Amino acid sequence: MASHLARQPTRPTFGWDNLSGAAAAGLPAVDDLPHTRLLTSGRAALFAAMKALGVQPGDSVLAPSYHCPTLVAPLRAAGAAVQFYPLGPDGLPALDAIEPAPRTRAIVVMQLFGLPRSLAGVRAWCDARGVALVEDCAHSFFGQAGERPVGHWGDLATASVSKFFPVSEGGLLAGARPLPAQTLQPAGAKQQVKAWVDLLERASEQGRLAGLNTPLGALFRLKNGPPREATPGTPHAMSEPEMMADCDLARSEQAPTALTRRLLGLPRERIVARRRAHYETLYGGTQNLPGARPLLGALPVQAAPYVMPLWVDDAEPVYAALRAAGCAVFRWDRVWPGVPDFHDDHGARWRTHVLQLLCHQDLSEPMLAHTCAVLNQTLTR
Repeated sequence: MASHLARQPTRPTFGWDNLSGAAAAGLPAVDDLPHTRLLTSGRAALFAAMKALGVQPGDSVLAPSYHCPTLVAPLRAAGAAVQFYPLGPDGLPALDAIEPAPRTRAIVVMQLFGLPRSLAGVRAWCDARGVALVEDCAHSFFGQAGERPVGHWGDLATASVSKFFPVSEGGLLAGARPLPAQTLQPAGAKQQVKAWVDLLERASEQGRLAGLNTPLGALFRLKNGPPREATPGTPHAMSEPEMMADCDLARSEQAPTALTRRLLGLPRERIVARRRAHYETLYGGTQNLPGARPLLGALPVQAAPYVMPLWVDDAEPVYAALRAAGCAVFRWDRVWPGVPDFHDDHGARWRTHVLQLLCHQDLSEPMLAHTCAVLNQTLTR
């Protein structure tokens, strides 16, 4: 296993063990909603949500100050003027600070980190103003969000399938009411084959297919040539056109591959159980570290986490050390142009101080221990 610690997978990776366990997750899921549409990505689902709501050029859509650019790009692609809002300490909109612009059609609210929360207050705010609520569940495919299952607060819900299942692409648009018709271009033969190649290549790289890893590894080395060292870039200010290009919305109106549909049927008990166990490991391994603490505390009972968010006082050297050690970690430090400096915005603080330690089901216990060891070594020097 030591050879697999050099580069931890940042999303689920198919292996034989994906076929084991009970079919049912034991938690509600976004695709429990009665009307669903499978798309190529979470950003494609957000784009489809804007179209389903009839967003037109000049309409305004509210979006959080703390975000991945792939949340904002589809709103802009639909023609919306994006109005950003600040976050409270729970990661939910600071509603008292929001003054919707004229022609505000929707607010996008994230169920962050796979730790879903009640959106009762947001739902009431939207109903009082005639604003549609898009519940972005990219981090929270499974879970109970307070009084309702995740995804059930929004007029529409969106999700990222590839964050929870071992697929190279996949997003979901869902709702309690029938979805407007949408014509999707079918995935071509090249895309269908590429989906299988990507699955097998990633699986063999991580040693996940006992009996096939060696021959597949040799085959992919012939295909790819000598390995190239990845060089992590330092985030820099980007213009909106650069952000749009970087977010790659080219396949937003195409259908996903047949493999994505097939792998959505994998047993789900393992997905939830291992994510919960991995969160607990990371949570326990980050207690009492100097200058760092888990951001939101212990794992809720009915959650299947995406990451264990860690607040770090001086995050830059810690993030660099984790990346250099190949740990599975993200930080949302790319800011869409034009995000205001709000008073007391927790979203702005999180961009600087919060590291997202991944806890997906196909990480291993040695990988998690390695992440905790790097954190301990870096913070206790």
